[in-house]
Amino acid sequence: MPGEPKASARSRTPALPSEPLPPSSAGVITRLALAHAAKAGLEVAPLLARSGLTLAQAEDRHARIGVANQVTLLGLLAEVLGDDLLGFHLGESFELREAGLLYYVMASAPTLWDALARAERYGTITNEGIVPACAREDDVRLRFTYVGVPRHADRHQAEFWMTGVIRLARQLTGAGLRPVRVALAHPRRPTSDRLEALFGCPTAFGSREDMVAFALGAGDLPLPGADPYLHDLLLGYCEEALAHRGRPAESLRTRIENTVASLLPHGRPLVDDVARSLGMSQRTLSRRLAQEGLTFARILDEMRRDLAQHYLRDDRLPVSRIAWLLGFQEVGAFTHAFRRWTGRTPTEARSPAGEAERGGLSR
Repeated sequence: MPGEPKASARSRTPALPSEPLPPSSAGVITRLALAHAAKAGLEVAPLLARSGLTLAQAEDRHARIGVANQVTLLGLLAEVLGDDLLGFHLGESFELREAGLLYYVMASAPTLWDALARAERYGTITNEGIVPACAREDDVRLRFTYVGVPRHADRHQAEFWMTGVIRLARQLTGAGLRPVRVALAHPRRPTSDRLEALFGCPTAFGSREDMVAFALGAGDLPLPGADPYLHDLLLGYCEEALAHRGRPAESLRTRIENTVASLLPHGRPLVDDVARSLGMSQRTLSRRLAQEGLTFARILDEMRRDLAQHYLRDDRLPVSRIAWLLGFQEVGAFTHAFRRWTGRTPTEARSPAGEAERGGLSR
């Protein structure tokens, strides 16, 4: 890995033997979102319960929060608050030091490239569901890969971290740094212009990856807060924390969903293409799915259904656009599928009666 430090004596502590657990996070976004909701006078206990969390768990800075629970809570809060950019709003205003150990090991690094390399190695300490990877190509870039949680179910967490990374790069370098490119896997929304205004560059929505890129020379920018002695000390603590974090569980279904998500807008994904992306044959993929009582067709169908219901909540997305996002070549094919899923057409689902029924079911 680029810029990977040598393991210190602290890092030799073996990982605790246990069964893989779903990816967890330090709960930074959860606490920020709850504080934001409290200021708005929102009763959060019911939403926490629907997310599989308790208030005591969410407020405990030493407790790990399931990433899937966090994603669900952010979606519910955004809907109730009517804030289409909840993740972005939290990301543009939070105190960056809330990221804890990860912030300080990045801030004490000698250059921006070294800081990004620390994010790659130690990012999972903060959030096991989002794995960063940095690279030098014709630019300096940081990619985010979702592990153990379906990317298509998340938007607010992704926008939070992208906003936070860009703010952090600017603060650490003190150079008013702007990215040259930003890509996000979820579709553009009418409110997305706000993100581009902060990022200072065009953003590619509906991309095959989540990525931020800076000019190649930006990686060599020195950090005014660099402290080699503190940095060396923090590397030891980070290695120790990393050694105690087991590899989170990732179901085959989630791996398939995260592969399919980037392929849907380009047409119906083929099972052999997905199998190849996962490093196995179509036969092996089918056999492993059968062992879990699943089929590729069922996963694709249920994923399309869930995404359709999510997209239809945004009245600004035309049905034709939604059909394209779901990989349907014709609106008629999407309408037929939606009627099979729900017993109604997409237009009927958007009616006041359909909204009320969908809201009741979601509760």
